This record gives sequence, structure tokens and C-alpha cells, in this order.
Amino acid sequence: MSTNVETPSSSMDTVKWLVAIALLSGAVVGNYMYSELSVLVRAIGVVVAIGAALGVASATEKGKAFIAFAKEARIEVRKVVWPTRQETMHTTFIVMIATVVMALILWGLDGILFRIVGFLTGVEI
Repeated sequence: MSTNVETPSSSMDTVKWLVAIALLSGAVVGNYMYSELSVLVRAIGVVVAIGAALGVASATEKGKAFIAFAKEARIEVRKVVWPTRQETMHTTFIVMIATVVMALILWGLDGILFRIVGFLTGVEI
């Protein structure tokens, strides 16, 4: 039977998350309170606060797991064989033709059904 014991790292993670949230909240409140300052100065302050919040959040267990996931995802994206320009153009052309054909079929069906319903109900529009 496993028991969930709170470890010091998880309690520190809670503190780190609270600090990150406080930094983000401080960025929002500070941007509002110092509205008389230049937009550039406020933007730099917000970017610095967001960067600090991300830095603190990345020091948590979930933050470390996210960074590891992002690194693995980047490695997998490098393995993808992307289509050439010619393949992309051909596929786009096929999709456009299929869309036009389906639009014409649906337009024709709509016209036929419109006439049938008009004939059955006696209402012509």
C-alpha cells in the first residue's frame, strides 16, 4: 500500500508556484498603477516580471517535467520528414478541386431539394 507523504520539495514547489503567481500579479498591477510611465518602461517591466515568473516556475518539479517534455518534442519535430514545395502545391490543388466539386454537388442537391419541398408544399419562392 502506498502512502502519499508530503516531501520538502513538494512544499517548496508550492512556495515557488506562489512566488511565480505573485510575480505575474505584480506585473499586471504594476502595469496598471504606473500608467503614467512610458509604455516602453512598463513593457520592459512586464517582460522582466514574466521572465522571472517563468524562471521560478521552471525550478519546480512540474516545470522541470515540462522543460524535459519540450526538449523531447523538439527532438521529435526534427525527425519529421516535411513535404517539399511541389508536394505541398499538388496536395493544395487536390484539396481545392475536391472542395469545388463538393460545393457543386451540395449546391445541386440544395436546388433539387428546394424544388421538391416547394412542389410538395405548394410554396414557391
